[in-house]
Amino acid sequence: MTSTVSAQNTGSSPAETGHTLVNGVNYYHEIHGSGEPVLLLHGGLGSIDMFAPVLPAFAKARTVIAVDLHGHGRTSLGDRAIRVQDMADDMAGILGHLDCDTVDVVGYSLGGGVALHLAARHPERVRRLVIISAGYSQDGFHPEMLPQQAQVSGAMADMMKDTPMYKSYIAVAPRPQDFPELLDRVGEFMRTPFDFEEDVKKIEAQTLLVFGDADMFRLEHVVQFYKLLGGAQQDAGFMREHMARNRLAILPDVTHYETFMSPSMTAAVLPFINGVNNAPSWANQVDAKN
Repeated sequence: MTSTVSAQNTGSSPAETGHTLVNGVNYYHEIHGSGEPVLLLHGGLGSIDMFAPVLPAFAKARTVIAVDLHGHGRTSLGDRAIRVQDMADDMAGILGHLDCDTVDVVGYSLGGGVALHLAARHPERVRRLVIISAGYSQDGFHPEMLPQQAQVSGAMADMMKDTPMYKSYIAVAPRPQDFPELLDRVGEFMRTPFDFEEDVKKIEAQTLLVFGDADMFRLEHVVQFYKLLGGAQQDAGFMREHMARNRLAILPDVTHYETFMSPSMTAAVLPFINGVNNAPSWANQVDAKN
């Protein structure tokens, strides 16, 4: 594993950028802010730049380590297949290189799958886990999504030239001509059936699930995901004495394609990763008046 780092100190630029070669992939990362570290992982066919609207809020009180995932953004595609399990192992390697023993992890969509496996495969690395708009099994998708995902391939490259996925990729990719091949690899990944139920059961980190109320995942799947994490088992009780350890947030008026940049996402995620309980108390309200 090798790494190169350069400083960026002007305006809203990251405090540090660098490349780390892990398992044959030359990963690009940025570091923003200061404080306890949080690893931020973007979605498929995106990059760190997806988080531009919300990253400053994360960096106000935290050191944000943001990584362009395998083949995405400024990270090389190479010859390897795209698999969330492999990227999870790669993230553990990057954290080791950056001397981060334990981090909070926030992952969206593809990045949520990587975050899930990082927590399951390297539990010592993850303190708190946030999975945004990522299911644990293929049957979690609304059924009409599956044939759409099956069609993803390099043959779509020309049709995608007006999309934010293509425009953001060619703006920063080390080899913009690799976009069709990236689509082929992502398509292969999306056509591969998966069921990570047993991996979910290995998660030790306190976890928050975040989905939009108009997400690509069925709400029944979301609830089952939460149940696998010990939630939705009973009423929490008047004094929160039966409150589950893990959390679920359903964001109103939000689709899958908006959760990563929604202000309601940051409002749910930041208190959780900061260990802040904003729950109001009716008893305290009444006592304050007497």
